[in-house]
Amino acid sequence: MQCYQRLPADEVIKHIPGNGRFLYSAFSTFDNYDIIDYFEGLGVPLKEEDHGRMFPLSNKSSDVVNALLNQLDEWNVSVRKNTSVNTINFGDTYHEIILDDGTKLVTKAIVIAAGGKAVPHTGSTGDAYPWAQKAGHTITELYPTEVPIVSEEVFIKKKLLQGTALRNISLSVYDNKGKKVISHQMDMLFTHFGISGPVVLRCSQYIVKLLIKGQKNVRVSIDSIPAITVEKITNKIEKLMNENPKKTFKNITKGIVPERYLEFLLNKVDIPHNLKNANISKEKLEQFIENLKDFSFNVHGSLPLEKAFVTGGGISIKEVVPSTMKSKLMHGLYFCGEVLDIHGYTGGYNITAAMVTGRVAGMHAAWESISS
Repeated sequence: MQCYQRLPADEVIKHIPGNGRFLYSAFSTFDNYDIIDYFEGLGVPLKEEDHGRMFPLSNKSSDVVNALLNQLDEWNVSVRKNTSVNTINFGDTYHEIILDDGTKLVTKAIVIAAGGKAVPHTGSTGDAYPWAQKAGHTITELYPTEVPIVSEEVFIKKKLLQGTALRNISLSVYDNKGKKVISHQMDMLFTHFGISGPVVLRCSQYIVKLLIKGQKNVRVSIDSIPAITVEKITNKIEKLMNENPKKTFKNITKGIVPERYLEFLLNKVDIPHNLKNANISKEKLEQFIENLKDFSFNVHGSLPLEKAFVTGGGISIKEVVPSTMKSKLMHGLYFCGEVLDIHGYTGGYNITAAMVTGRVAGMHAAWESISS
């Protein structure tokens, strides 16, 4: 299914941490509400789900694709499917596109919309970067974002928590000076190589950037009950302990977090699973609660860019006119979407940015191509 965003433009741009402010001019021309109106005008009714995400009412992404293809047919637009571009030769007045089969196409305006290098099976294999460089453009360092994270911690290598899901936890990322860089609250999953899930994907770009800067590892922290303060959870557990001195500590804490994670935390602070509440020391209780609220460990890398959902880096936005998406370095050259050094969180933000920049780039490229 295709997913678009219904949130106000400011909110959408806030969820595009990778140079999102560059998009304000484009959004003033064509925004996410215009996207919704456009597709509903093509006969694709949409529905709103959580966090402002918009989907086809039918839940079929093919409805979106077919609506666009029908529009192209109606306008007699020639589409060359399964056709690879070999290179682009830029000229003083016209540009020449050379296809893999040797076919030459001459044009006044080109829009490069080939995506980044993430999810390459969709066709985004990084082909566009050399074309942009040929026109004089700078490609900022490419890196994976919205990507699962790798850890070399012993508990990960031993797969003690593999497959364990934590709901609505808070994940925080710290630099090597102990300063909190970012924190998000969503679901997560422990894997055989590290951690994944929505909150990990959302924090991943900050982890990757710290590693790129030279940190050998990055400390992350899980607050498994972010809605409850240390004082409140302490009072709650102490009350249960006093009311149930003959029950085990594990028994009264069951349900606070998933059982496998609970057992892991109990083992971590050396609380036997059969230990009665009457025999739990204040020190052990404090250690347990500390790990409930702040289980810290190191992560050491990410899956490769090809396994990421989004590409970080790309064609430098300093060399692109934000109101038109036109190159500042080459006449008749436009860019849109993930090929630019723009990236957002998953959840409809990247496709919204791609469609907004695509509309603006296409509109101005069309005007240039028909101008005398």
